Amino acid sequence: MDVLRTPDSRFENLEGYPFVANYLDVSASDTKPLRMHFLDEGPVDGPPIVLLHGEPTWSYLYRTMIPPLADAGNRVLAPDLIGFGRSDKPSQIEDYTYLRHVEWVTSWFEQLRLKDVTLFVQDWGSLIGLRIAAEQGERIGRLVVANGFLPTAQGGASRAFEVWRAFARYSPVLPAGRLVAAGTVRRVPPKVRAGYDAPFPDKTYQAGARAFSQLVPTSPDDPAIPANRAAWDSLGRWEKPFLSIFGARDPILRHADRPLINHIPGGAGQPHARINASHFIQEDAGPELAERVQSWQKALL
Repeated sequence: MDVLRTPDSRFENLEGYPFVANYLDVSASDTKPLRMHFLDEGPVDGPPIVLLHGEPTWSYLYRTMIPPLADAGNRVLAPDLIGFGRSDKPSQIEDYTYLRHVEWVTSWFEQLRLKDVTLFVQDWGSLIGLRIAAEQGERIGRLVVANGFLPTAQGGASRAFEVWRAFARYSPVLPAGRLVAAGTVRRVPPKVRAGYDAPFPDKTYQAGARAFSQLVPTSPDDPAIPANRAAWDSLGRWEKPFLSIFGARDPILRHADRPLINHIPGGAGQPHARINASHFIQEDAGPELAERVQSWQKALL
């Protein structure tokens, strides 16, 4: 496995991203250790909140949520998935599997000994995070899903997703900043788009981003389906607090909140919401999301 590492100079003076870099070496069952970058803001003894991003973003997506959550006394952790952000980037699409992503993030959780976590997931962060919530439930105390789901191949993929999958596979360019801008209702300024582009000096660094859309399990014979269906069954017994906040203008996942709310018992009576946002809900409404999460946490006390 050949591994690339984005030069540190690419991350200097990014718009709205003043955070200190932290690193851990993480492993999957069949890979050598890889360096994972993460943010760790707020009091180290505060209640932990973990923020998981998706494709083609990185912890930069959470830059407007982290300060208010940390200022409220939380320990806010936001890792860059392997292949993204400041984390190591295996150079071949075949280096990435769904299971490896779950194991890499699980390794990160275990090394930090995180417990009683509020887990916030979006996009591919939900495909990984919901597996971890189901398989490592003793670590997760509360769950927030924003524009995410856990696919079990019970129904066909949306037309919007199929278009995206084809684009990610065949397009000669994969401009992260422009893709984020296309998935928001707010205008994304050029300096912010540049922040999303920073991890990818050229297309050789984008194998992880291109792999993600191909790894979404949409057919019953996909190797990830048995584990996902087992996780889905486990979530059907999840009694701990669960909150759904979706962008109402997301063309891919805007109705995926309904089956989650209906399936997860811990969502009963919670203040679920659909807000004026598209797929990258953190970019559209980061401060609002932080406020909703804080208010929800206080109400649970």
